Amino acid sequence: MIQKEDRNKKRKKRHLRVRKKLFGTAERPRLNVFRSSKNIYAQLIDDMTGTTLASASTLDAEFKAKGISGSTVDAARQVGEMIAKRAMEKGYKAVVFDRGGYLYHGRVKALAEGAREGGLDF
Repeated sequence: MIQKEDRNKKRKKRHLRVRKKLFGTAERPRLNVFRSSKNIYAQLIDDMTGTTLASASTLDAEFKAKGISGSTVDAARQVGEMIAKRAMEKGYKAVVFDRGGYLYHGRVKALAEGAREGGLDF
């Protein structure tokens, strides 16, 4: 239990360090990723106003209808494609990628690749 808490503490420190440098604007919002053990979430955030412009996750009804587990790499890729589609519908093509302190590997990498395939630029 202690080891898991330490790991998340380190991730949060990394995330804060990265967030000092990343900033989303209205023209180029921040694509934030949060990964839990069972699901993955993505948000487009405008840091100037502090608002969420679009979001997608494995908990969405559109995703649940497919009947895929939310903790797989394929699920993360589909969430990336969903957030890209929703961003394009709202007129956003370029984003700043915020990996949330996670390593760029596995589900986080799959989400980023899915977003790129969907048409987002970062």
